[in-house]
Parts: sequence; structure tokens; C-alpha cells
Amino acid sequence: MRFNYLLSAVGMVLIYIGFVMLVPISVALVFKEYADILNFLIPALCSIVCGGLFRFLANKISPVENFNDIKKSEGLFIVVLTWVLFGGISAIPMMLMGLSPINALFEAASGITTTGGTILTNFDYPHSFFFWRSFIQFLGGMGIIVLFIAILPQFAVAGRQMFFAEAPGPTEEKFTPRIRNTASALWKIYLAFTIIETLLLIWAGMAPFDALCNSLSTLSAGGFSTHPESTMGFNSHIITFIMLIFIFISGVSFNVQYRAVSKFKPWNIFKSEEVRVYTGIFLVLGTLIGLSLFLNGTMTDIKDAALHAYYQVISVMTSTGSTSSDYTSWDFTSQLLLGLAFFTGGCASSASGGIKITRWCLVFKVMNAELQKILHPNAVINIKMDNAIVPKDVIIQIITFVMFYFVIIVITSLVLSIIEQNLLIGFASSASMIGNVGPAFPAAIGPLGSFDSLHPVSKAILIFNMYVGRLELIPFLVMLQGDFWTLKRS
Repeated sequence: MRFNYLLSAVGMVLIYIGFVMLVPISVALVFKEYADILNFLIPALCSIVCGGLFRFLANKISPVENFNDIKKSEGLFIVVLTWVLFGGISAIPMMLMGLSPINALFEAASGITTTGGTILTNFDYPHSFFFWRSFIQFLGGMGIIVLFIAILPQFAVAGRQMFFAEAPGPTEEKFTPRIRNTASALWKIYLAFTIIETLLLIWAGMAPFDALCNSLSTLSAGGFSTHPESTMGFNSHIITFIMLIFIFISGVSFNVQYRAVSKFKPWNIFKSEEVRVYTGIFLVLGTLIGLSLFLNGTMTDIKDAALHAYYQVISVMTSTGSTSSDYTSWDFTSQLLLGLAFFTGGCASSASGGIKITRWCLVFKVMNAELQKILHPNAVINIKMDNAIVPKDVIIQIITFVMFYFVIIVITSLVLSIIEQNLLIGFASSASMIGNVGPAFPAAIGPLGSFDSLHPVSKAILIFNMYVGRLELIPFLVMLQGDFWTLKRS
């Protein structure tokens, strides 16, 4: 890796992060919260100054005109460093507003990774605080690097390495000739859906500020809310249904969304095998849980049971983590079925976290192929998705991903269980955070609970899990290789 490239790229990103941090100041001005302006202005200026200093040092080593020849290892490291730095900088306003350093880092990491788990025990904070939480989720949902690729000409060619490092998946699919055009198209669709949801929520009776913040958190599959009881607190079936629809959209691949929107044929999303499986799991689990809630007497109205069942299933599947009902008080069968959704994830290349439907599809297809080979040893069986043969190296990568996913859950669960002296909290919090789901099953860290009571070391481990889950393990696994850290001046 070339040190001047790293300094220059990170410096550029820090400058633009600084400008992004000026946005909440407008909210403070609108609500006349003038005392909170400095809480964002100070870290914004620090980020801009540090970015400028990095660029200056990079040019002193060896000037970097563009990043057209950036290497994959450099792209991976820039992405990881950008996310960690953005999380640290995003935490500064929260610290200035009263959160402890570890709590601020936890809340910021939960925001930018779109995890949605919170340490807040009260919601007595200014409007700019809640807007910032939702806004960083909005940025994290699509991807910080994807945003900068869309607006920075320096990344017009080299952006490919960072684009797929930030949102790795089974395939590296782009739908426009240039990666910068792809990033721009994705952001336009993402922003359009957010605006539409905001207007619909206002129409349904939600206050404009609440509608904006909840929309920013919904399309990003983040889950942060301005209400301490999340969606449940607005006490509206219409609002719940609107958010359910957009949470479902957040779990659909951005590539599939683009093809459907650009051709004005929304039903085209179901041409994707992954979307069909995603929809099928959602409908089956939602139906079974709805029936369980009604038949077990947890809910006496079948319509309420169906609405809350479908909402919670899609919220957990997509790792959104918002709640329309306190599922920690549901009957055992319903909780057990909902627990399955914690490990599915949404579609690949979507805002959702988790393992992703494509990977599960391919894992089961590989298992089926191996069983067929036992009966037919000489058969040549190709693994396909959407009628396209999946290369063997991709299959190996997916199996490795799934294996390491559960290895990290097991290791961090054991450590957390020892620290917290609670096996359920250890396992649930670990699995929830690496899947970027947020709230878990124990009431203490559930949809109406908070992670504030956990030990600071536990919070630090969960912050690590959030980042690993959001960047889908690959960059971190690559960074474990010794030769990855070979640095050159230029």
C-alpha cells in the first residue's frame, strides 16, 4: 500500500465529512437551538482541518493527481478507515451533548452502520441530536464511500475498488458503464424513496420533523426513531403500514430497484430469484407468527396480529430493528419464529445487514448439489442464480463468509457472556450487532430497552461487531493477512 495514496484519499473524505456535519446546524437554526450549533461546528472544522493536513502531507511525500491506479488493498483500507473515522467524528457532537465517550461511540457506530441499537435511556435531547442520529443512518445505509464516489471526480475511475469494498456481495454488479454514474443513480433512487415516505408519513398524521427522521432511518434499514417506543409510539396502523412497505423496499437490492424504477415496472423486482425468496420468507414467517399471536391469545384482533407480525418480520429480516410491538412479551412460538429472521438478512447490495438471502440460497444449493453427487457421482452439477452459473471461487467465498460470520458470533458471545454473566444477553447482543439488527430478545436490550447498562468493554466489542457486520467481514478478514500491511511511501 502506498502511504501517500492513503493519506490523500482519507484527507479528501475527511474534508467532505466536515461539510456533511454542517447539515444539522440548519436544524438547530430552524428550532432555535442556537446553543447546539457549536456542537456540530467544532467537529466539522476539526475534520476539515485534519483532512487538509492529510492532503498537504500526502503532497509533500508525492503528489496524487487522481486515484485511477488505486489497488484493491488500498481501497479496502481506505473504506475501513473512513468508516471508523466517520464513527469517531460523528460521536463528538453526542459527547458535547452529554453522552459519555463510550456511549457516544456506541450510538454513532450504531447509527452509521445502520444497526439501530441505542444506549439512550431518555429522549430529552435537542432536535439536532435526533436529526444527526437519523442522518448518519441515512448516509450509512447507502454507504459513505458510495456518496463520495457520486460527487467526487477524483474517484470517477478508481471508485470501483472502494465501491465494492464498502458493499461486498456474491457478485460485483454494476448497471451503468461508469461506477460514478452507478453511484449517482443509486443515490437518486435512495433519496426519491426517502422523500416519498416522508410525504406519506406527514399525510398519515406524523409531525414533519418526525416523518423526516423516521424516513431517513427506514430507507437505510437503520431503525432509529424520534420516539422512545419507536413506531409503536405513534399508535397508528396507517403509519405502521407505510413504514412496513418502505422497510421491505430497503431490503431489496439497489440494482433491482434501479431496473424496476428506470423502466417504470415495479413488478420487475420479482424477476430476481433472490427477491422471490426474500418475499416468500417474509410472507411465510409473517403469516405463521400472525396466526401464533392470535391463536395463543397474545393479540385478540387478527388484523393487529397480522400487521405487527409482518412488520416485525420484515424489520428484523432487513436489520432495521424498529418495532411496532414489544416482541419480548410475545408467546414463545412467535418469538422462536421471529428469531429465525435474525439470521436471514435482506437481499445482497441492499441497505440491510445480515448474511443476505443470496448467500443462503447458494449455501443450500451447494448442499443439494453435494447430496445429488452421492447418488450420481459422475454428474456435472452447476450452481446457478437467476439462470447464471455462479463461479466456484464465489461459492468458496460465500461458504467462507458464512463460516466466519458464525465463528465471530460464537467468540464474541462467549466473551460477552463472561463479562455480563448472562449467556442470553451475550449471544443475543453479539448476533444482533453483527447482523446490524439492533434490539435483541432480552427485555433489557429489547425494543423498549437500552444497551446502556452493559459494561464498557462489552460496548466496545459490540462496536467492533457493528463495523464487521456492516462491511460484511471481507475487508476485516483481508486485513488479518500479514502482507496486507506492507506500506510504501508512494
